[in-house]
Amino acid sequence: MLSRCLRSISRIPGNLIPITLSHYIPKPQNNIPCHRITASLTSVSALTCKRPNTVPLQVRSVATIVDPAARFDEMVIGPQRKYYFLGGKGGVGKTSCAASLAVKFADHGHPTIVISTDPAHSLSDSFAQDLAGGDLVPIEGLNSPLFALEINPEKAKEDFRTSSQKNGGSAVKDFMNNMGLGMLADQVMQFVESPQYSIFSRIVLDTAPTGHTLRLLSLPDFLDASIGKIMKFKQKLASAASAFKSVLGKAAEQQDVPDKLQQLRERMTKVRDLFRDSNATEFVIVTIPSVMAINESSRLHASLRKECVPVHRLIVNQILPPSVSGCKFCTTKRKDQMRAIDMIRTDPELANLRIIEADLVDLEIRGVPALKFMGDIVWR
Repeated sequence: MLSRCLRSISRIPGNLIPITLSHYIPKPQNNIPCHRITASLTSVSALTCKRPNTVPLQVRSVATIVDPAARFDEMVIGPQRKYYFLGGKGGVGKTSCAASLAVKFADHGHPTIVISTDPAHSLSDSFAQDLAGGDLVPIEGLNSPLFALEINPEKAKEDFRTSSQKNGGSAVKDFMNNMGLGMLADQVMQFVESPQYSIFSRIVLDTAPTGHTLRLLSLPDFLDASIGKIMKFKQKLASAASAFKSVLGKAAEQQDVPDKLQQLRERMTKVRDLFRDSNATEFVIVTIPSVMAINESSRLHASLRKECVPVHRLIVNQILPPSVSGCKFCTTKRKDQMRAIDMIRTDPELANLRIIEADLVDLEIRGVPALKFMGDIVWR
């Protein structure tokens, strides 16, 4: 029944699907006031979005809290910008959860961006659109502004390498490329600092699997503690080689390297502060009901807590519903899942989080109608 329902929803005539940004502008209604953001979509065009438009952007007034204990109401309240990072073990459904959250934010009137930093690049599959060009793409099938972006690791790495060579030489490039995270941190800071992105009030990030995420979170403190030593070392090298470099006319470039490293440290400090800002940021852990996944989620939360990153929610995805057909495999698998869920309730790292249980559904979550359906299950 569920599959037939969603298939009928997905068969929307092409002429009803919005293909330009002007279709995202909702009309004012008698009981829903609208306000106009003081920026036009010409600023969005500067972000190299596909299909730019110059129509002023309007958004519906965002929801207000009715029940303080409600889950999604807490996330949607207020026009100020908020960041939501979704992370966890690979294969647990992070991308579907992130995409469905972004769709729900947009449906509640928030201009939203959803970004995938996962090399697997399944965000395109989730929306059934090509998002792999490295540019912001408007999501079709919605009446509200939602843009998506898949960060191309190779393209971003090349861009970062070129930028580093122009602004500080190989020292910055080698240091960050060896960490493998410069491109992602640089992308995050674009959203923090660029006025062109200021019209977006919700930014959802589908992060890479746990290990990559933990490396990114540990990078700012590592840089904060280490770059001072690197700068002193570079200054000593520059001083020792100044006689030779001055002959070649490159002394100024060498003297500029410590300044670039100092700028990098300041930039990474901003990244760290963003992750730790409980008023603007929340990290949502996604897992499945298996012992290995829950153990990894526990370690992830411990690391996030150590880094002072705010975590309030744990999504337990792909839970088998009770079998009504006498399926022995299904019954055994569900019992195994229930034992894993019991582990959460006694785990010192996870027990105090708000647990969101999401059943395994009998169809692939692909396309906006399916993502709306999943959003109603997960983001209640």
